Amino acid sequence: MESLPHKNEEYGTEVYWDKRYEQEAEDASFDWFKTYADVANDIRKFIPDKAARILMLGCGNSKFSEDMWEDGYKNIVNVDYSPVVIEKMRNRHKDMRPEMTWEVKDVRTLDGLDASSFDVAIDKGTMDAMMTSSTDVWDPPDQVIKDCTAEVSQVLRVLKSNGVFIYITFGQPHFRRRYLTGAHLTRNTSLEINQLGESFHYYMYILRML
Repeated sequence: MESLPHKNEEYGTEVYWDKRYEQEAEDASFDWFKTYADVANDIRKFIPDKAARILMLGCGNSKFSEDMWEDGYKNIVNVDYSPVVIEKMRNRHKDMRPEMTWEVKDVRTLDGLDASSFDVAIDKGTMDAMMTSSTDVWDPPDQVIKDCTAEVSQVLRVLKSNGVFIYITFGQPHFRRRYLTGAHLTRNTSLEINQLGESFHYYMYILRML
């Protein structure tokens, strides 16, 4: 498959994603880890207000936002650092789902997004892509730590006082907790961890602003 990278660390580069999205069909889609249907009950539990303003981090060409929109969550801002996929997704949804917006943003900076402007932020695999440059999950390189903590810091900046960060990943708690707790967090938070699946486990981390 041409879209697969030669090395795993390419998943963490904008060049790889731009090239992949350029090669894919206009209607192509791909969901990492879980589809919306897989976690819809959890999402409804943690986001009871369908009018919540939601930030989708590293949206790619996933159908997750589309399926959330169909479930009644209309106020979704989708961001990705690939201008190629943002343009494709904007064109795909502009007529059928005009309430959703699509913006070119790097999750590590979220330039142009106001502080305390979102009720919810969702990451499904984006932070994981930034970790692919490391082969040692026990001792990741400084750049991985810097990138992942930068994303979390930016999420905390843009979330409202009662906001929620939902992170969906295959990463086990002893490898992911370091990014969601610790001195780099600038706000008071509480962390809840839910295990998904019965054989191969995924995890949903819920970081609440207090």
